[in-house]
Amino acid sequence: MCADTPDTSKTTDYKDTLNLPRTDFPMRAGLPKREPGWLERWEKIGIYDRLRAQAGDRPPFTLHDGPPYANGHLHIGHALNKTIKDMIVRAHQMMGHEARYVPGWDCHGLPIEWKIEEQYRAKGKNKDEVPVVDFRQECRRFAEGWIDVQRDEFKRLGITGNWADPYLTMNFHAERVIAEEFMKFLMTGTLYQGSKPVMWSPVEKTALAEAEIEYHDHKSSTIWVPFRIARGGHVAMPEGEDDDFAGADSELLAKDLQGAKVVIWTTTPWTIPSNRAVAYSPEIAYGLYEVTGRPEECWARIGDRYILADALAEQTLSAARLEDTMYRRLRDVSPQELSTLTLEHPLNGAEGAEGFWDYDVPMIDADYVTDDAGTGFVHTAPSHGADDYESFLKRGWLDRMTHNVGEESEFLPHVPFFAGLTVFDRKGKEGKANGAVIAKLVEAGGLIARGRMTHSYPHSWRSKAPVIFRNTPQWFAAIDREVGDGHDGYGTTIRERALRSIDELVKFTPPSGRNRLHSMIETRPDWVLSRQRAWGVPLTCFTKKGALPTDPDFLLRDDKVNARIAEAFEAEGADAWYVEGAKERFLAPDYDPAEWEQVFDILDVWFDSGSTHAFVLRDREDGTQDGIADVYMEGTDQHRGWFHSSLLQACGTMGRAPYRNVVTHGFTLDEKGNKMSKSLGNVIAPDEVVKQYGADILRLWVAQTDYTADQRIGPEILKGTADSYRRLRNTMRFMLGALGHFSEADRVDPAEMPELERWVLHRLAELDQVVHEGYRAFDFQHVFSQVFTFCTVDLSAFYFDIRKDALYCDGDTARRRAARTVMDLLFHRLTTWLAPILVFTMEDVWLDRFPGQESSVHLQDIPETPAAWRDPELAGKWQKVRQARRVVTAALEIQRSDKVIGASLEAAPVVHVEDPEILAALKTVNFEDMCITSDITVTADPVPPEAFRMAEVPNVGVVFEKAEGEKCQRCWKILPDVGTHKHEGTCARCDAALG
Repeated sequence: MCADTPDTSKTTDYKDTLNLPRTDFPMRAGLPKREPGWLERWEKIGIYDRLRAQAGDRPPFTLHDGPPYANGHLHIGHALNKTIKDMIVRAHQMMGHEARYVPGWDCHGLPIEWKIEEQYRAKGKNKDEVPVVDFRQECRRFAEGWIDVQRDEFKRLGITGNWADPYLTMNFHAERVIAEEFMKFLMTGTLYQGSKPVMWSPVEKTALAEAEIEYHDHKSSTIWVPFRIARGGHVAMPEGEDDDFAGADSELLAKDLQGAKVVIWTTTPWTIPSNRAVAYSPEIAYGLYEVTGRPEECWARIGDRYILADALAEQTLSAARLEDTMYRRLRDVSPQELSTLTLEHPLNGAEGAEGFWDYDVPMIDADYVTDDAGTGFVHTAPSHGADDYESFLKRGWLDRMTHNVGEESEFLPHVPFFAGLTVFDRKGKEGKANGAVIAKLVEAGGLIARGRMTHSYPHSWRSKAPVIFRNTPQWFAAIDREVGDGHDGYGTTIRERALRSIDELVKFTPPSGRNRLHSMIETRPDWVLSRQRAWGVPLTCFTKKGALPTDPDFLLRDDKVNARIAEAFEAEGADAWYVEGAKERFLAPDYDPAEWEQVFDILDVWFDSGSTHAFVLRDREDGTQDGIADVYMEGTDQHRGWFHSSLLQACGTMGRAPYRNVVTHGFTLDEKGNKMSKSLGNVIAPDEVVKQYGADILRLWVAQTDYTADQRIGPEILKGTADSYRRLRNTMRFMLGALGHFSEADRVDPAEMPELERWVLHRLAELDQVVHEGYRAFDFQHVFSQVFTFCTVDLSAFYFDIRKDALYCDGDTARRRAARTVMDLLFHRLTTWLAPILVFTMEDVWLDRFPGQESSVHLQDIPETPAAWRDPELAGKWQKVRQARRVVTAALEIQRSDKVIGASLEAAPVVHVEDPEILAALKTVNFEDMCITSDITVTADPVPPEAFRMAEVPNVGVVFEKAEGEKCQRCWKILPDVGTHKHEGTCARCDAALG
């Protein structure tokens, strides 16, 4: 075999007579320097547009891009996300679809607004003194700058798409459609104004959605606060039992409860001034405990009686510095008894409060009360807690809501003692409110213990500052209010439609995404649509002056007004809402502008991005006929973000989900599994990888990882990826070399090919199915691993290794023509199979063979692979051949390591085969060619003791023997007939090739 060019220094030089590989394809890829050239070439020949122009009747396939935010350089998560999307689009295009991809950007919202505010503060400017339209224009310019930067960074990664005309949520048409989608909520009655606690950022001074929250450890003050029982009904004992109070007035308080106190525990002392109830659970066992002794420094007094959950009494009283010898349990306190009690606020009667807290505090039962921690009772402030609010809503007590805390988390001027004090300051640090509340409680005898604890607490993911629950008027979309008659088949409410879409219409990859999104939709509250900021699409609605939110004419609903707003936004953008005279422009002449208030809150940016299906999929020429995407693909955090808001928004306006597939990727971690952080120095930036290795190595890393889970990346992982790339590149280079000057005249029909070639075709048919199924399932890891194994194991280490001899040394034989035909078939499939992943390298491979100004692998489809190529019986036979071959090659490797031989062609082993099926297979092939030896003997004789064996192939043994004869100076085989032919020093095969 011609593994290398023979040394002919002392013999005739036959080097020029060999069919050596012919290719200019370089061993070293040089990707960082060469990739930009391919990008320029693709842009010059307009590949994306050419594919659109020649689409014909191809079935459409649309991946709708979840918009990244336009405010910084790309991070590794962006690279992962866009690369997966690109692979999906390219793969479906090459599988025969008309696969469109319109990239987009999220442009409105707090992050950009915050950046402009920071710039103002650095210059000593006050945002509130800048005209709102001027401020919005600065936000727009900021976003435009970053869009240009990110577009170039995405293109450098080889991402295909309509980069010349992306969608932007701040485009005028987009702002019009976002407003129109909002006004659909207005017109169907889904929109309402409510006053309920929302997560509020004191730093950013706006409400936040759940998707804008992340949880971090936070150290909080903890307090145990006793609420004195003011009065309550007596619960009669069962008939026949002694009861001093049997038959007494229902308002008569049991004697041992007179003056007793119900103790609550909280980590938010600042909410105590807003307390309106104390909650208990009917499932918890409670007791009445009396203090019988006390240490010197203790807020409890001898004779004090506390009602506590039995499971938490010892822990609570210990926090109050009471040892177990200093209190006793008097009796059970039943839930029925608790339900009759009315409490006093701990600041009731405080001097200087002018009766501010002199109101009744009822006891209420609630299913969120547990005895896992605290006291078994929950302090309830409906203005500062979701559960608290729901408890009051259920009872019709919303008139008892408090409005004590302002937008900077400051107590408002009407609150005694605490006015102006903040919970958190403008930098997110703890303010003075907690300390002042605790001090006043101590002064009023309203504390039995205090402490500090570290716990998980909600923070704004932008400012990283802690948030509070704050009651504030906001605009909501009611997700359980009827918005249609249900004739569309998906339900009459947003929640019903969303859940049914999840169950019946959408396929999730991985499947776990279904349960996650379903559970979120199933339990979520109404959607908070409003934000108290300036940069975004306003809530384009008007409210009647003097009307209450519950009044039927509170909101103006008029199609003509809506149409005027839409027309203005189309021409001028959402800035039209803010210019002087806007109210008059939109309302007159149909309504008196003086009778209406214009709403200036902006829409939650999740409503912006949730509406993109309308102005991208529905309205664009390169959208979809039904306004529904084949795929939405984002990170797992988008189950509570874009997947979620898009589902709610679309179900509210068009009745069903805007997607057929939801594909989710995990987060990218460092090599040790740690979250990337600049402070840890473990951040891997995509541009650094591109500069060192090239974008194809980054893309290959994406393809090799299970993106549905969290992935890891780092220097060692990238080195391994680069090594895989080199091995694959070598396979491609060998194939190109073997195809030099291949023409149709060389082509051989598969039926006329040797078995080895037909086995390769069988493997191609198998893999073609794997590739198509894998790409359709978005499983790039499986596709690449199967193709890579085929290239390195089946081809490089087996088929190419065997056929080198025929390719280099045969003359114009049927065997060589068949091998080259197979190489051509391999070429067209491997390049198109791998083009969606290795976009630059497969173009390099393609152009090496098919140079030309208009040539590109990305204009090709994956070729059809005939089903007739499949031959399972033949594959079974060759599996047995390969089993035996592994034993032979392993045996020869030992001889090579021991320097008995220098190359396998020096061997002529004897192979003992005890398995009749393997023996039959070997008898029908040129097994010496398969093993790359000069000769081989296959025998059914029993395996002798000295033979080499492998545990995994127990029925085959190899006895080493050296080849007999002389070395052919052309092919290097050692054969007895060398030197007996016309051409000096050749074997019969080489002599015939020389003519």
